[in-house]
Amino acid sequence: MSSSKSPPPTTYADSGVDIDAGNALVKDIGPLAKRTSRTGADVALGGFGGLFDLKACGFKDPVLVACNDGVGTKVKIAIEAGLHSTIGIDLVAMCVNDLVVQGAEPLFFLDYYATGKLDRETARQVIAGISDGCVEAGCALIGGETAEMPGLYAQDDYDLAGFSVGAVERDAVLPRADIAVGDVILGLASNGIHSNGYSLVRRLVSQSGKAWDDAPPFASEHTSLAADLLRPTRIYVKSVLSALRDGLAIKALAHITGGGLTENIPRVLPDGKAARIKLSSWQRPGVFQWLQQESGINDAEMLKTFNCGIGMVVVCSADAADELQAHLEQCGESVSRLGHITDDASQEVIYDA
Repeated sequence: MSSSKSPPPTTYADSGVDIDAGNALVKDIGPLAKRTSRTGADVALGGFGGLFDLKACGFKDPVLVACNDGVGTKVKIAIEAGLHSTIGIDLVAMCVNDLVVQGAEPLFFLDYYATGKLDRETARQVIAGISDGCVEAGCALIGGETAEMPGLYAQDDYDLAGFSVGAVERDAVLPRADIAVGDVILGLASNGIHSNGYSLVRRLVSQSGKAWDDAPPFASEHTSLAADLLRPTRIYVKSVLSALRDGLAIKALAHITGGGLTENIPRVLPDGKAARIKLSSWQRPGVFQWLQQESGINDAEMLKTFNCGIGMVVVCSADAADELQAHLEQCGESVSRLGHITDDASQEVIYDA
C-alpha cells in the first residue's frame, strides 16, 4: 500500500500578503495620525471606524460636504524617481481644496493605500506626507486602509485615494446667488502643475529623452526634473477660511484641477454670466512654457489641460477686491487680478490677450 505526504500548508504570506508588515506599518503611522488631532477628533488608529464629534466644533446649523479624489499618474513619477515624501500632500490637497470652494472647513480625512508588495518605508513616507497635508489643512487623519494586492499591482507600484468631510453653516454655502456683472475674478498662484495632466507630462518627458534625475529644462530651484514635477499641490484652506471668517465677501471659489481654467470656472457661474479673463494678467511658470513647447499644443488646449499657474479662483464684488486681495496676500498667497464677470449666455470663460 503506497503512502503519500500531504503538501505543506500554504499561508497568506505565501500568496504575497504580509499581515505582520501591515501591522508594523500601523504602529509606524500612529504618531503621524496623532499629530493631526484637532477639536472634534482625538486621533487613535486601530478601530473599525474613525469618530468625529461635530458638536464640539461649535457649528449651529451645519451642512456636511464630502469629497474624494486621487493623485492620478503623478504617483508614477514618485514611484519611478523614488521620491515619496510629498505625494501624500497632493492627495489631501485634491480633496480639501474641493471642500473649501463650498465654504466648508475640512474636518477629517481618510486614505486608501494599495500596493503590490508592501514596502514599509515607502508607505511610511507616503503617509507622512498625508499627515503633513492634514496639518496644513487643519483636518484630522482619523483612519485609512492599506491593501496589499499581488497580481493586481506590480510589486513596487502603489496607488492612492483620499476621502474628506467638511462642514459649513447652511447660510454660508458657496457659491453665493448674487454673482453679478462687474464682479472681480482673482487668481491664487499654483505651486506648479499640481495633480492634473500628468499622463501628458509623462509622455512629453519620455519624448524629450529626459531622465528623472536630469536638471529641469526650465528655471527651477530644484536640482532634478522629478523633484520639480513632484511639487505638491498647494493647499488654500487656511488662507481662504481666514478671509471668510473675517467677513470678506467671497462670492465663489473654483479649484483649478482637470479641465483647467476653461472648464472649472463655469462650474460656479450662474446662468447668463461668463468670466472674462485677461491672459496677460499673470505670469505662467516656466514648467508650463516648457510643456507647451514640447507638446506643440495651442493656448486653448493648455488652458483646459493644466492650471497654467493659477490653482484657485476667487470671485468677489469690485468694491471688496482690494481688501480681499490684501488679506489673501498677508496669508501668504500670490494673487493676480484675472478679470471680471460679464453678461453672456455662453456661461463660459472668454479669454482676452
